[in-house]
Amino acid sequence: MTEDAKRPTVAEPKRRTLLATAAAAAGASAAVAAAAPASAGTGAPARARQSTAVARLLAVPAAGRGVAWLRSALQVAVELELSTIPPYLCGWWSVKDRRSDAARLIRRIIDDEMYHLGIACNLLVAVGGRPRIRAGAPTYPGPLPGGVHPGVTVYLSGLTRSFVHDVMMAIEAPDAALTRERGTSPSPSVGDFYTAVLEGFWLVAPHLSTHGQLEARIGSDELRPVRTLLDVQRAIDVVREQGEGTGSSPDDSFADDHPAHYYAFSEIYHGRQLRVTDRGWTYTGPQVPFPDTRPMARVPAGGWSRPPEPVRRLLHRFDTTYTTVLTSLDAAWSEGGPRSLGAAVHAMRGLEEPALHLMETRIPGRRSTYGPQFRALP
Repeated sequence: MTEDAKRPTVAEPKRRTLLATAAAAAGASAAVAAAAPASAGTGAPARARQSTAVARLLAVPAAGRGVAWLRSALQVAVELELSTIPPYLCGWWSVKDRRSDAARLIRRIIDDEMYHLGIACNLLVAVGGRPRIRAGAPTYPGPLPGGVHPGVTVYLSGLTRSFVHDVMMAIEAPDAALTRERGTSPSPSVGDFYTAVLEGFWLVAPHLSTHGQLEARIGSDELRPVRTLLDVQRAIDVVREQGEGTGSSPDDSFADDHPAHYYAFSEIYHGRQLRVTDRGWTYTGPQVPFPDTRPMARVPAGGWSRPPEPVRRLLHRFDTTYTTVLTSLDAAWSEGGPRSLGAAVHAMRGLEEPALHLMETRIPGRRSTYGPQFRALP
């Protein structure tokens, strides 16, 4: 084993690992095949398989966790990161004052999630896979991909305290919050899942190809190709700590002074910044006023029922642009390179205008308004 492939003892995962609780499976190759994420539009059985993908992956014995296992796990990671962006965008778009503390916190987290999506795609390409982004686009409302945080339903809505708590905080919830609040469930967290993926890399020590990986500036972060196992560890550590923080501090986020996502959303929910006191971490800092928002209603299952023609046109325009985003992202990690990534970013900027028009159009007979559905077109 080369020097780069030696696992540093100082970087052992800090959280409970899912691998320790995974049950043994009968037949590694069958389990990997069953765990492979299904393509979108294949109906309820496919969704049921996808909802247990992580459990199936973790049921594979150590001897069966090869490159195919890593590819399946990383496709789940791609879908997991993608699934967070639409609800966070809806929350951000609904805030009227973009200079508010809440809007700035959410915008930073959206940039982080797009960066995490890029990391997952680069890792998948590094082991010879190809991200299936359009096929893996989620349907809302629905569960998180792979069975992470079972019981959490991710839906689309304008920003409300319940949306912050039940969706945003629930997605990012760590195993044990430093504020001693109970998470939404004792189930595997996003950080747990990435810990399992990282352990898989150290177990397999695969050849890492840089061909097809992308390099780009996303928000305040630099997406770079992964070349060594230490690069893999650094990249996954960024994802885990930006989302959940660490077991010692919610501010442990790679030298920046922003709280991890869970705690940032919690500040919006509690209306106070997080501060360490003699009683531990508490929400007793300066106020974080809840912002004035556009009253986007929760998008129902199946989308808006019989909307007026102007709303139907806006929804189609939005979904057409969203489909372009997904298609361009697919192309970016499939020989399209930086040009396709740029096209995806350009198209993504075009989502805001129809989204705001929808959020300012009242639903007949209600005080709330419409909003985007984020539905990929056939």
